[in-house]
Amino acid sequence: MTAPAPSRVVRTAPVITVDGAGIHFRRNRRASRNFKDLFAGRQRRRRPVDEFWALRDVSFTVQPGEAIGVVGRNGQGKSTLLKLVAQVILPDEGRITVDAGVAPLIEITGGFVGDLTVRENVFLTAGLHGMSRAEIQQGFDEIIAFAEIGDFVDTPYKHLSSGMKVRIAFAVIARLEEPVILVDEVLAVGDKAFREKCYRRIEELLAGGRTLFFVSHNAKDLRRFCSRGLYLDKGSLVLDDTIDAALERYETDYPSA
Repeated sequence: MTAPAPSRVVRTAPVITVDGAGIHFRRNRRASRNFKDLFAGRQRRRRPVDEFWALRDVSFTVQPGEAIGVVGRNGQGKSTLLKLVAQVILPDEGRITVDAGVAPLIEITGGFVGDLTVRENVFLTAGLHGMSRAEIQQGFDEIIAFAEIGDFVDTPYKHLSSGMKVRIAFAVIARLEEPVILVDEVLAVGDKAFREKCYRRIEELLAGGRTLFFVSHNAKDLRRFCSRGLYLDKGSLVLDDTIDAALERYETDYPSA
């Protein structure tokens, strides 16, 4: 009898690799001299430099199609981690490799120009994210319809309410075909109906095989989208486990959070 051939395990390469990543910031600026000090040749007393590590020695990998919730208190490095993955900022130590395009829903209205109209901002922002003019024109009506601001399409962006700005920004970013989606509490200012509409869109993207990083303090939302959780505390990755385990550990450590 011939022995069966060993089964082959198909492994995919990680779409994101974070290896010993860390980044530090300075709380206090160095004291500068004013004109009077310069004229008198005086040096101001320098305050001691106060630096802190927002993240330190963080390592994990992400496979294509995973949905990951990032858990922790305010100021523990969650948003910083997303910015590192988005390569908006670079680590001071370690290495971060992202082998796919990223659609960042981080500080979602950043990059929009106040004096430009909504229409002009759609073309500008989508173009900066790699969409061709023809692709933007083809999807423009759908973007405006999703945002529900058709009457304001030729209004300067600076005259929109904060909620309307979020609507148009999400509609543009969610239209991108990037494989990795980064979401950082950006829908908190949206009304309930529109927020649910955005969440359904995120679910559609996940069903299509996208990879999700989702930062939120809402346990219900985290459990809705995510199967895996990263728990950050004091800039360190405390736990990398299921989303339920990450939330339970966080709630145990900070029961009043």
